[in-house]
Amino acid sequence: MRIDADLHTRRALRLEYATVAWNVGEAGLTIGLGIVAGSLALVGFGTDSIIELFASFVVIWHLSPRPGADERVRTTRALRLVAISFASLAIVLFIFSMRDLVTGRRPEESLWGIAYLAVTAVVMFGLAVVKRRLAEKLDSAPLRSEASMTFLDGVLATGTMAGLALNAGFGWWWADPLAALFVAVVAANEARENWQEARNPGF
Repeated sequence: MRIDADLHTRRALRLEYATVAWNVGEAGLTIGLGIVAGSLALVGFGTDSIIELFASFVVIWHLSPRPGADERVRTTRALRLVAISFASLAIVLFIFSMRDLVTGRRPEESLWGIAYLAVTAVVMFGLAVVKRRLAEKLDSAPLRSEASMTFLDGVLATGTMAGLALNAGFGWWWADPLAALFVAVVAANEARENWQEARNPGF
């Protein structure tokens, strides 16, 4: 029913606005903590937040169509923009994680960063689940893809937290860039899948 679709759309938009608000604060805080601690994973996590901001704005644009807009064209464009977001994240994390693995740069401990990432992981996983459910109800491929990015944000938070904890507890400096490298690989795969879906005439 149209009423149900409008209700789900409004809920999805509220979730996206909440994601935007969270990521604005998240980017500033984690990049700041990362610079202080010299942690690539924290800076990379803040960069991910900026990239997810872009993806959220793409979904907001897609969920707010103008009368007479070509839905297929809008969906294709949205999926490609989200794919570019994933690719950007993969490139940034790959370059800096490889740099730190090669140079052996050691980050300082960041207990505040670990605590914040624990909270972020819970929030992002929760948002991803709700977004995925709404994406299925709305049959929205861009929202579904952005939900995957939110889930990836939770994975990155968990991996970054683990890397910082291992560095703080055991001096395993390589765990920090290795966690970032893992997320880079996942993000690259998501970029490829989104780009392929945008080219699929069946969606």
